Amino acid sequence: MALKVGDKAPAFTLISDEKKPVSLKDYEGKNVILLFFPLAFTGVCTAELCSMRDNIGVYEGLDAAILAVSVDSAFTLEQFKAKEKYNFPLLSDFNKEASRAYDSLYEEFPAFGMQGVSKRSAYVIDKEGVIQYKEICASPGDIPNFDKLKETLSSLN
Repeated sequence: MALKVGDKAPAFTLISDEKKPVSLKDYEGKNVILLFFPLAFTGVCTAELCSMRDNIGVYEGLDAAILAVSVDSAFTLEQFKAKEKYNFPLLSDFNKEASRAYDSLYEEFPAFGMQGVSKRSAYVIDKEGVIQYKEICASPGDIPNFDKLKETLSSLN
């Protein structure tokens, strides 16, 4: 059954780019922007996450933490973060459990016949762990609506 606004956000614990476990539970009492992205080191993913990096002050001002998730390994995400100087955690969903729980998994990725790649999607989860915004992009080339993320966060504060 698909997640919808108003649902409790599924719990997860994933390994970060720092090779440490990070859980959604660690962010209780804080708003969270949860981004799923297909693959590290690809053009659209880099542009999306660089936009978040460059605007982190706006999101922090809205009392939100950013978590970005892909099926890449923690080792790959460590290199991606270092290269692009991201200032938020990149989380490895190597086993695809969180991507599946958040309706964000391509059984077959539209390019290269790859299976089990995260769909580009964005969630805003409030301080009580409830989904307040959900956007699953129709195509991996689409980027979430950052204005809607900010509007949603503004309405929570």
